Amino acid sequence: MATVQELKRRVRSITNTRKLTRAMELVASARLRRAQQRIEAMRPYADRMMELMSGTARAAGNVRLPLLQRRDTVKTVAIVPITGDRGLAGAFNAQVLRRALALMREAQAEGQEVRFYSSGKKAQSTLRFRRLPLEHAWTGFSDRPEYADAQAVAHALSEAYVNGDVDRVLVVYNAFVSPLVQRVTVTEVLPIPEHVLTTEDEEREQDTLAGDFIYEPEPEQILERLLPVYVETELYRALLESAASEQGARMTAMRNASKAAGELIDNLTLAMNRARQAEITQEILEVVAGADALAG
Repeated sequence: MATVQELKRRVRSITNTRKLTRAMELVASARLRRAQQRIEAMRPYADRMMELMSGTARAAGNVRLPLLQRRDTVKTVAIVPITGDRGLAGAFNAQVLRRALALMREAQAEGQEVRFYSSGKKAQSTLRFRRLPLEHAWTGFSDRPEYADAQAVAHALSEAYVNGDVDRVLVVYNAFVSPLVQRVTVTEVLPIPEHVLTTEDEEREQDTLAGDFIYEPEPEQILERLLPVYVETELYRALLESAASEQGARMTAMRNASKAAGELIDNLTLAMNRARQAEITQEILEVVAGADALAG
């Protein structure tokens, strides 16, 4: 049985740890509010971009642009897991990596080669530890990604797709639902998904307003400029979703850790009181036994 002094040291240590987890929870909560505001401001822009892409593609008709070309045979798949640079966020990083590795196994089962382009130190370290083919890794901006970061990732992926190094690009990230819920999402970024260019509601709206638009320059040229921007926008959206999800997951994890620490402190305090009571009882018995010995 542990002594009173040992139990005191454990209680003191856990109390200090709980102070840290509470502080981290408060920091994550403040960062979550800012990240949530950014993603809420970004979502309408991304949705509007899809509408603009759809209308321009319909006006352009059948065009052959590199980012739109779907390969008859997919030989190489690029998987882009988006994780954080730090841990202490529950299952935030692990669930993205699990999904990315599951996609790798599915692609390999179909005879396809897999290449990884990672975002975040956790993805980079895991892929290198497993000695998987990591073509490029971006780190240092998981907490607060900027549009320039998304542009760097999009440029590398678009270049690999246009050059024929990869035939398909999948992005795996945590979509922000609420501070308590982060949903693992897989998005096909390249080639540009067909549903982005054809939506029934938008098609009816476009048919109604077809005579009200004059394109300058030609729709084909506008679409050629919009496609790279669309890829950048989708990646920026994924980075912002991941950033908000990371703060939500960390806030929840630290709150649970603080709660567990409090329960452990209560249990140790109870054990410490029992140990102290046992020591007092033992001392009383020793005094009584000594008194009986002197009396005898």
